Amino acid sequence: MKKKRIIPVGSLVIGLIFGLVMLATHLLVKPPAPPAELEGVLRQEFRPIGGFELQTRGHGPITAANLRGKWSFIFFGYMSCPDVCPNTLHELNSFRSLLADETGAEPQDMQVIFVSVDPARDSTENLARYVNHFNRKFIGATAGKGAIERLTKQFGADYVIEAETAPGQYLVAHTSAIFLVDPAGRLVASFSQPHYAATLLSQYRKITAYFTGSG
Repeated sequence: MKKKRIIPVGSLVIGLIFGLVMLATHLLVKPPAPPAELEGVLRQEFRPIGGFELQTRGHGPITAANLRGKWSFIFFGYMSCPDVCPNTLHELNSFRSLLADETGAEPQDMQVIFVSVDPARDSTENLARYVNHFNRKFIGATAGKGAIERLTKQFGADYVIEAETAPGQYLVAHTSAIFLVDPAGRLVASFSQPHYAATLLSQYRKITAYFTGSG
């Protein structure tokens, strides 16, 4: 006849107390609320971005690995865009300049990637020249139609290629938000229009402080 194993009452009590403490911690301890300025900027969920490959001229393929270790500002557009794209890239260049002035050095922990949703007209060579017009550190990238559609879906970005007005002449309606991916490769924020460099800098500083706990 086997002897029944007797568990000391003290062990049961300690285990119960530990379980209650863990439950209370889970229920009561919440991450700090983000600053009010970030309401509508920070995403409700921080989703990893992956499973894609973009082509560039001079920077090699861009994959999820290239988003790790830096803050990545990503904007979807196209070279023939008459206003939104050049204005946004101009403000991103001004933002980068403000950041450099503030720190006294070129920012090494952030990058700007302009993704063309019009690969039929925007070659990687032309994209490189286009983004270099705004800032030589900017990266111009694109991919095939299917790859672009899968990537924009991850970001929640939309675009529609409109009817031609002449052979090879058409507009593209596209999301005008700037997306921010953190150094862990997660989509954490999006900046809606209008874009102003000073506002981007203020919000970016609050976002980085929020994630590093220095805010």
